[in-house]
Amino acid sequence: MAALPIDPCEFVALVQPLLERQDTQGLTDLLRSRWSREQIKAVLTSHDVDARKVAALALGLVGGKCCVDELAKQLCHPDPVVNQMAEHALWSIWLRCGSKEANHELCRGTKALNRRDFQQAIDHFTRAIELDQSFAEAFNQRAIANYLCEQYGPCMDDCLEAVKRMPTHFGAWAGLGHCHAHEGNLEQAVECYERALAINPHLDGLKQAVAEFREKLHCE
Repeated sequence: MAALPIDPCEFVALVQPLLERQDTQGLTDLLRSRWSREQIKAVLTSHDVDARKVAALALGLVGGKCCVDELAKQLCHPDPVVNQMAEHALWSIWLRCGSKEANHELCRGTKALNRRDFQQAIDHFTRAIELDQSFAEAFNQRAIANYLCEQYGPCMDDCLEAVKRMPTHFGAWAGLGHCHAHEGNLEQAVECYERALAINPHLDGLKQAVAEFREKLHCE
């Protein structure tokens, strides 16, 4: 028997006090104990904009792969807070949707990346991929590390593997475009940037790059 849909007003009313107290653990516990991911995901289609915002925030805490496509749709919502919350939720889910062991390696890799130990980061991301071949974000993070090492070929390979597993991954599409741009393949760069913008239209840097590259291509 399917669970009953959440009443959007009740949902916001129950969650709001925990948000005001910034009680992340309490909010996470409430979400997991009271509603399923599917129930929360359904709130993203509500006409109540505040409920959409809260649902996107909630899925950033407890959502999984099943929520990605619906969250991606919210990136085009006219309310800027809705699409900002949806973007944050997507990154949160992407970063944790591997196996437990793979997630641990990804975390170690991102720490190495932050301290600019790129080879160590690549090693951890590779281990995460070995542990969970379906882990799109492990490929994307390794792509970032390779990009920073100016290894554009391996970066492109990893971006392609990431979007193969997670077609809505606008970050990987953008990364693929950056590599094409560095190699002077402006048409391919524009194509990749437009794929990213079709998913997330709020990437202003990509919009500017597309305009500049189109002007260059027109002048050639």
